[in-house]
Amino acid sequence: MKKILLGVIITLSIVFVFRSCSEDKNEKSILQENSMLIQQQISNVSKLIVTEGHFAEVYNYKDSQELFGPLITADKKALVVVNAEVTVAYDLSKVDFEVDEASKTLYIKSIPEAEIKINPDFEYYDVSADFLNQFDASDYNKIKKNVNASLMKKVEASTLKSNAENRLISELSKFYVLTNSLNWKLVYQNQTVNLPEDLNLANQALID
Repeated sequence: MKKILLGVIITLSIVFVFRSCSEDKNEKSILQENSMLIQQQISNVSKLIVTEGHFAEVYNYKDSQELFGPLITADKKALVVVNAEVTVAYDLSKVDFEVDEASKTLYIKSIPEAEIKINPDFEYYDVSADFLNQFDASDYNKIKKNVNASLMKKVEASTLKSNAENRLISELSKFYVLTNSLNWKLVYQNQTVNLPEDLNLANQALID
């Protein structure tokens, strides 16, 4: 009788240990699958969030060189009409993130800075120059540099960047939906995201 009881106890112990190991293995497998899914989804998310805008500017260029003192000068001038396409983008392939399987947490550590690209189209009108002060490559380079600087100020003062930030939050919300569906936690800028609106608050705190 004692041998039978001992045999039953040993058998139950083996079954219990086997089930525990099997459950641990299954749970670990699920964690790894979820981790791979999260990383894959982040890799597949839109690499660029682009906001486009159009800007126009009229630029007057003038350069004068003194020949024999201030009384005699050689002048050159141009009227430049600029039409520029401007894009504001975030390269989400550069998102710095960490997946912690143990705590089931996705940490978004940092988002790349917005990339502003200006593609101007120059049209030159009323170009005139005295014989001793002709237009050369340095003049055109100076015009392009000044126009780009002026356009950048307009972009900074416009709603393009804020629109791009809203698009960014929209993309980050995909991470929240994914982690929430897998019963994982999302942490962005050291703040736990419990609602999609928290992403906007965390991002605004970073900007401020």
